[in-house]
Amino acid sequence: MQDLMPLAEQLGARLKARNETIAVAESAAGGLIAASLLAMPGASAYFIGGTVVYTYKSRAALLGISEDALTGMRPSTEPYALLLARHIRERLGSSWGIAETGAAGPKGNRYGDAAGHACVACVGAVEASLTIETGSTDRAANMRAFAAAAMELLLKQLG
Repeated sequence: MQDLMPLAEQLGARLKARNETIAVAESAAGGLIAASLLAMPGASAYFIGGTVVYTYKSRAALLGISEDALTGMRPSTEPYALLLARHIRERLGSSWGIAETGAAGPKGNRYGDAAGHACVACVGAVEASLTIETGSTDRAANMRAFAAAAMELLLKQLG
């Protein structure tokens, strides 16, 4: 997680300077985004909350996303990451929602994506999403890469 700290520090500083807040919905990153943001002193000024939505059951229970909302969409895609980001933002009433969905490895996911595939999104004043492919089967390294990609995407949107 140490390699994520500089990104979390920058995000925290920018969110505080803008008087904005963040909520996190992550999957394959396993809580690293939230943990990194919370490791910063003063995180209560910008961090509203977060969740790891690793299963269908947790997604429905924690984010309230119905099966109908998923019609024509599958996990590990940019539209799905945007849906997660929108729902966590709305559910927790934050300025920004950030989300990640992917296949950490060492094998791919049930949808045919290889290990190292992830989609990240942020929703707030603007919406943005990104697909990354690390080409690695290293689960822990991919988890860190996914978290970093999500935080970098939001940093870019914050300017």
